Amino acid sequence: MKLFEPYTQRSLTLRNRIVVSPMCQYSAQAGVPDQWHLVHLGSRAVGGAGAVIAEATAVSPEGRISAHDTGIWNDAQREAWRPIAAFLAEHGAVPGVQLAHAGRKASVWRPWEGGGPLPAEQGAWQTVAPSAIAFDADWHVPQALDIDGIRRVVADFRAAARRAKDAGFKLVEVHGAHGYLLHQFMSPLSNRRDDNYGGSFENRTRLVREVLAAVREVWPQELPLWLRISATDWADHGWTIDDSVRLAGQLSGLGVDLVDVSSGGLVPHVKIPVGPGYQVPFAARIRQESGMATGAVGLITEPAQAEGIIAGGAADLVLIARASLRDPYFPRRAAQELGATITAPEQYQRAW
Repeated sequence: MKLFEPYTQRSLTLRNRIVVSPMCQYSAQAGVPDQWHLVHLGSRAVGGAGAVIAEATAVSPEGRISAHDTGIWNDAQREAWRPIAAFLAEHGAVPGVQLAHAGRKASVWRPWEGGGPLPAEQGAWQTVAPSAIAFDADWHVPQALDIDGIRRVVADFRAAARRAKDAGFKLVEVHGAHGYLLHQFMSPLSNRRDDNYGGSFENRTRLVREVLAAVREVWPQELPLWLRISATDWADHGWTIDDSVRLAGQLSGLGVDLVDVSSGGLVPHVKIPVGPGYQVPFAARIRQESGMATGAVGLITEPAQAEGIIAGGAADLVLIARASLRDPYFPRRAAQELGATITAPEQYQRAW
C-alpha cells in the first residue's frame, strides 16, 4: 500500500503518507494552548497519522482569526506548546505547526458564535491587509500595511519559527491560503498596491517569498518547511492555478519542501464545485509542472480514495481534515480496510 509507505524529507521521516491537516479549535486563552489541544492533537498521533499539524497559530496578536486562536508570539505560548509537541513525537507522529496571520479576516467571532466580525464593544481590533479593502460588506475595513508594517510581519514569522523550533516542533507550515494575509498580498482582488508589493506577479508574491526566506533562516536546515496555498480564488481576475504553478517553481530555491494545496477563501459568495477530492487535480498539476512535492486536501474521506491519490502520483501526501475530526483513528481504519499493518500503542495492542 503506497499510503502506508514512509516518506522522507531532509532528515525527517513520516511513518506513512497521512497527515492531520491544521484545524482551528478556537479554544485558547491569550493564545495559549491547553489540555484540549493536547488531547485533540495527541489522539490523532495515537491514531496513527504520519504527521499532525497544529492549527493556524498566530504570529502576532493582531494576526489571530478570533480571540480564541492559539499563538506563538510569546514565550508563555512556546512553553505551553512544548509538552504537546513532545507527546505527538512520543507516539510516532511528526509534530508540526502552521504559522499564520489572518490579515483582513481577523477579529471575528468563533464559528459557533456566528463567525462574523467582532463589534468594538466585544473587543474588536484593527485589522491589516495589503490594501484597505474589506473582506465583505459590514466587515472591518483593514488598515493598509506600510513598509514598516510589512517588515514587522516578516519579523513576526521569523520569531514564531524560532519559537516553534524551541517548542519541539519538527515541521513548520506557513499559511499562505484561505484568504489570510499572505494570500491577500498574492491575489489582485485584494492587493491594489502600487509599490514593490503590488501590481505584478513578482511584486504580489514578494511578501510570501520574504516570509519563507525569513523562516528558513531560523528553521533548522535538517527539518522541512511547507507552504499552504489556495491554488485558485475561484473568481474572475483573481489568483489562478497558473499563478500557483509559477510560484511553486520558485519555492525550492527558498528552501520549501512541499506545497499543501487547498483553494478559495479570499472572497465570499463564490461558486466552488465541491465534491470528493475536488482539489486533488490542483495538487497533481503543481507536482507535475513545477517538480515540487505536494500534499492533497479537500473531501478526502475514504481509505481507497487516499490510496488512489498517492498510488496515482497526484500527490506525495494526503492531508485529512474533517474526516479526522470525525475519526481520530482514520489511519488505523484505513490500514485495516486496505490490508496494511501499522503498530498500535502497547496499551491498545490487545484490540488488534
